This record gives sequence, structure tokens and C-alpha cells, in this order.
Amino acid sequence: MTTLSIRLAGISDLEPLLLLFDAYRRFYGREGAIDSARTFLRQRLERGESVVLLALLGQQPVGFAQLYPGFSSLSMGRTFVLNDLFVHPEYRKLGAGKGLVEAATEHARRAGAISLSLSTATTNTAAQSLYEALGWQRDRNFFTYEFDLAT
Repeated sequence: MTTLSIRLAGISDLEPLLLLFDAYRRFYGREGAIDSARTFLRQRLERGESVVLLALLGQQPVGFAQLYPGFSSLSMGRTFVLNDLFVHPEYRKLGAGKGLVEAATEHARRAGAISLSLSTATTNTAAQSLYEALGWQRDRNFFTYEFDLAT
């Protein structure tokens, strides 16, 4: 039986991570953009602007999570946003998603964060079930607004 492991990704993981990242973006309806994705991920990793966790089944990369650091003015503490979570469809139901969320939570705790947040599509019920099974609470106090600066 092949073992599932989760570890921090580094710049040497860029190419295998890139394929998962592109599949993640396609899952959310974006067009493939390998060169732009490579630049984006390389910058995050080289600049230390995000934490990327990589799920491996043996030596095969099967999923990833990307966390972005932040701060809460109201709580005056460090926070993280679990911005991206993806497991390749071939490898779902093997515990990689759960392992990535648990590793993200542990990373945030070790970094002294006071909270970890995420958002997912309202139609992504599989992810919602996972989060709720792990004890995550849906926010009922705040509405989220977004202003698209790209248009």
C-alpha cells in the first residue's frame, strides 16, 4: 500500500505543482495558462508570499493547498487564508483533502495564527462536507464583498 504524505512545497516542486494548479484553475472554470501559472507560483514561492502544502501518494503529487498570511486588526493577530485546495480527481477519497486541511491548520497554529479561513463555491458540496466534518463553521456574522479591479 502506497503511503500518503503531506509536506511543504518548495521551488523544486514547481513543475509537478504547476500541473495540479492548472487543473485546480480549470475546475473553477478558468482557461489553462501554464506559463502565467508558472510565473505566479514561482513568485509566491520565491518571495515567501504563500505557504504551499503538497500531498503525495508515494512520490506522486496528488493535491495541494495554498495559504496566504494576513492579519486581523480587530483581533490584533496573525491569520491565514486557505485560498486554494485541490486534489486531482483520480486520487480523491484517499484522504488527501482531509490531510491537506489538517496540515494547513497545524501550520497556522505553529505560526501563532489566531484564525484560518477559507471560501468555496456554493456548489462545491463535497468540499463543504469535508470542512464541516473537520469542525469548520460557516460564517453567519459577516457578508463577503468583492470588487473586481481587473475589469
